[in-house]
Amino acid sequence: MKNTGQSPAMVNVEQQSLLYLHIAVFLFGGTALFSKLIGLPALDITVYRTGIAALALFTLLTLQKKKITLASRKDYAIALLLGVVVGIHWVTYFAAMQMAGVTVGIIAFFTYPVITVFIEPLFNKSLPKVKDMLMAVVVIVGIVLLIPEISLGNQITLGIVTGIFSAVFFALRNILHKNYFSHYSGPHTMLYQTLVACLMLCLFIEVPLGQVTERDWLLLLLVGIVFTATPHALFASSLRHLSATTAGLISCLQPLYGSVLAFMLLHERPNVLTMVGGLMVVSAAIFETWSVSMGRR
Repeated sequence: MKNTGQSPAMVNVEQQSLLYLHIAVFLFGGTALFSKLIGLPALDITVYRTGIAALALFTLLTLQKKKITLASRKDYAIALLLGVVVGIHWVTYFAAMQMAGVTVGIIAFFTYPVITVFIEPLFNKSLPKVKDMLMAVVVIVGIVLLIPEISLGNQITLGIVTGIFSAVFFALRNILHKNYFSHYSGPHTMLYQTLVACLMLCLFIEVPLGQVTERDWLLLLLVGIVFTATPHALFASSLRHLSATTAGLISCLQPLYGSVLAFMLLHERPNVLTMVGGLMVVSAAIFETWSVSMGRR
């Protein structure tokens, strides 16, 4: 038997972290389903979801006796910016799913790893590499295969554009977080992001608290606690014992999990072009995630 140099305890911890990561990514993939299951506009879903998630995260941090406050005024300003960016991302994410369907919407959103390599150089004052340009072409071809017609009057096309717009804000959130806010834990930073997003958007809700049905409240509690607060906490925990490469590559399973759940629960059946286009987009995401992670070693 090959000696890996790791103690049984270390192997068990890594296996547990790997399980946490898969559960987190599975739950992230399932989040998209609620755009169809909850009978509310995308903005309203985001407000109620973020409010519930913020409350759950605050409770978690309090029970763990973790510090709630931030270290400086600068960090509060960054938390405010992150909350605004992630709020826009979540609204457009749910809107994309409502317009294009879960499978197509989540594929459009998963352009974010490639978008990241074009936004990040703006912060690092560098230029994208040739391989990144090639991956961008692959993604563009994959997205074109998803588009039924080149017209924003078509709901699916509009949903794809909205999904890509959501991907831009998600990529921006990740870059800002990595550069300016990564010294805080996952639950800690998500507490502020969900709280700011909720407060920013609550003025624009169409369906007030008293008009939300009991069924929708149950689904909102489910998406807020089980599909938002829980996976972020699990994801943060898994990163303590797993490499960035492992976390990034497993995260690329999110479209697969989302599509399978959409097929099982919503009876969405993607056509051949959608599957080919999705494979191209996700393959580019996997390649970019792997190459960026390898480049940091």
